[in-house]
Amino acid sequence: MVLTPIQKSLIERVVNVFETGTPDGDYGNITIFHDGPHNIRQITYGRSQTTEYGKLRQLVQAYVAANGIFSQALRRYAEDVGSRPLTDNHDFKNLLRRAGREDSVMRRVQDQFFNDAYFRPAMAWADRERFTLPLSALVIYDSFIHSGSILWLIRQMFPENPPSLGGSEKAWTTAYVNARHKWLSTHHREIVRRTIYRTACFKQQIQKGNWNLSQVPIIANGVKVTPKV
Repeated sequence: MVLTPIQKSLIERVVNVFETGTPDGDYGNITIFHDGPHNIRQITYGRSQTTEYGKLRQLVQAYVAANGIFSQALRRYAEDVGSRPLTDNHDFKNLLRRAGREDSVMRRVQDQFFNDAYFRPAMAWADRERFTLPLSALVIYDSFIHSGSILWLIRQMFPENPPSLGGSEKAWTTAYVNARHKWLSTHHREIVRRTIYRTACFKQQIQKGNWNLSQVPIIANGVKVTPKV
């Protein structure tokens, strides 16, 4: 997947809006959802929101190693993230908020983290399946941020093949977005049902033929998004 810096910036900023409501991303944002293992409460944190029982430990460890302003204070929690519940630990959450809002080191660590932990794996998947269009890259990256991957159960909902199997990229991406929209809108968790603004945005871009993401701004959940140049 070959993207220009402007296209990559636009993709990241659209997803930032989906996750924290602003194109630049809210690096100190903490939200608690009942979406952890067995529906337990968990922290979601950062510019594009990583989860307590997902990759938050990896992010905290990276920040501790970077010797930021709050690294020493967070060090005692680094091995506990994902191993014991920290949802109600006010000191831990306050340190995360302050690091995201007050420390440029945390912002730099998060930029690298979301690139390495989510964007690069998403684009590696896109390369394996021979996708080339920037709008497909946006759809794929959003799925990795929101669901951790391209979910097989959604892929089973439509017959189109990806380009790696001789299929049309535009047909596959359109079918995937439509299937994901249906899956989100009928999910048993209300909080997931409320995220159909993501696929609604993609459906609008497909309808406009904005496959190269050259038509800006993109309206993401009511927010006008342009690339950062």
